[in-house]
Amino acid sequence: MTPIIEAHGLTKTFGDVVALDHLDLVAESGCVTALLGPNGAGKTTFISAVATLLSPTSGELRVAGIDARTHPKQVRQVIGLAGQYASVEPAMSGLENLEMVARLFGLGKQAARTASGEVLERLGLSDAGDRLVRDYSGGMRRRLDLGASLVGRPRLLLLDEPTTGLDPRSRLDLWEAIRTLVADGTDVLLTTQYLEEADQLARDIVIIDHGHVIASGTPDQLKSKGGRDMIEVRPHTSAQLAAISTILESVAAEPPRTDLDTQRVSAPVDGGATHLATVVRLLDEQGIRVDDIGLRRPTLDEVFLALTGQPIVTDDTLPPTGPSADAA
Repeated sequence: MTPIIEAHGLTKTFGDVVALDHLDLVAESGCVTALLGPNGAGKTTFISAVATLLSPTSGELRVAGIDARTHPKQVRQVIGLAGQYASVEPAMSGLENLEMVARLFGLGKQAARTASGEVLERLGLSDAGDRLVRDYSGGMRRRLDLGASLVGRPRLLLLDEPTTGLDPRSRLDLWEAIRTLVADGTDVLLTTQYLEEADQLARDIVIIDHGHVIASGTPDQLKSKGGRDMIEVRPHTSAQLAAISTILESVAAEPPRTDLDTQRVSAPVDGGATHLATVVRLLDEQGIRVDDIGLRRPTLDEVFLALTGQPIVTDDTLPPTGPSADAA
């Protein structure tokens, strides 16, 4: 199957600023591919190139097998784009918003109404289709914005920070809508600063920094690169913290850490499952009661920090846009 996106040696410069630096990236069909990176890494520049909003300086970029540099009009016919903020008209109903966009895609009046109704149904907005958008919640507006990018029936949906500013409930609703779209055959390229979002939605994750790919793989594959497994123990009483630290030290790859705020002792280990069994046995032999014990893999946050040397920005303050910002 032809990858939905193929970039080879892709470069984009803005004067002296190199936003994309010979970037190589392949996004397979049939899934969500998440694009992660610190601010200024080149994420939005890449999204803009795929969306044909800017032309690369050099290199090859194909979208659904189409050369995006030489046939941008054809690429636009197979993509949909939803940005960081809902761009819908509050004074119109949800259905009217979608019908307007569908007509702009070239659909006739009846075809536009049919396509809009189908999209509202897919996104769970049928009951609100006749209501004015100004009466929608923030999460409903984001889903409607997602719908506006779907009425043209794109093969590829580009989602640039789609859940920025949403409350947790609305974020979960949008995640479910995205999963439904993928199950129905829409490929998705997602940029996000919420690593849990990438972990929940993406089959493949690509991390870029300074304009080129520094790691890629499934969430599990990346977690394996991010460091050792961690054993965490919370004792029944704080008086047992020191004894637990001594036990963990006997199996740990690095000195254990004690968090007095959470009353937990943690230690990185190699061969986690075997060492967890050893720790459980030693705790039992010494009669130490615990309220919680577990083995966890590195998180994507830890992977990101290990690979880029900085934490990902997770607040809702967005960086400026435009060439000088690269684009975040």
